[in-house]
Amino acid sequence: MSFDIDQIDRKLLAELQRDGTLSVDQLSERVALSRNACWRRVKRLEEDGVITGRVALVDAEKLGLGLSVFILIRTSNHDPDWLQKFRAAVTGLSEIIGVYRMSGDLDYVLRARVADVKAYDRLYQRLIAKVALSDVSASFVMEEIKETTVVPMELR
Repeated sequence: MSFDIDQIDRKLLAELQRDGTLSVDQLSERVALSRNACWRRVKRLEEDGVITGRVALVDAEKLGLGLSVFILIRTSNHDPDWLQKFRAAVTGLSEIIGVYRMSGDLDYVLRARVADVKAYDRLYQRLIAKVALSDVSASFVMEEIKETTVVPMELR
C-alpha cells in the first residue's frame, strides 16, 4: 500500500535513515520545520507504518561475523505444510538475516552472516535437518561494494 508522502516527509525520512538518534529539535532544524510540526509528522509516519522501527546498525565483522553468504535454494515441494516448515526453519536461525521468495530459476534466496565457511556448514546442516530441500548452493561474498538499509527518497 502506497502512502501520500510529500517532500517534507521525504526529507524527514532521509534524515532519520541517516541518523535515527536525532532529537526532534535536531530533526526539525535539518528540515526547516517547527518542532511541533516535525514531531506530528514523525508520529503520523510511525502510526501509518511508514516508519517501522529504529535500530542501531552494527559492524558484523567486528562481532566475528565477517562472512556474508547468499544461499540459493530450489525445491520441488511447494505445498502449504512444507512452506510452513520452511518459514519456521529460516526464521528460527539467527544467522539468516534475509529470506526472499523468487521468480525465475530459483525458489528462494537466503542471506546469512557467519564467522567463516565452517560456521556456514554448521548453519547448512541445521537448516537441512529442519526442512527438506531439493537443491542448495551457496555463494560467499568476496567484497561488499555497497550495502545499505536506506530506502531512496527521490521522487520518480
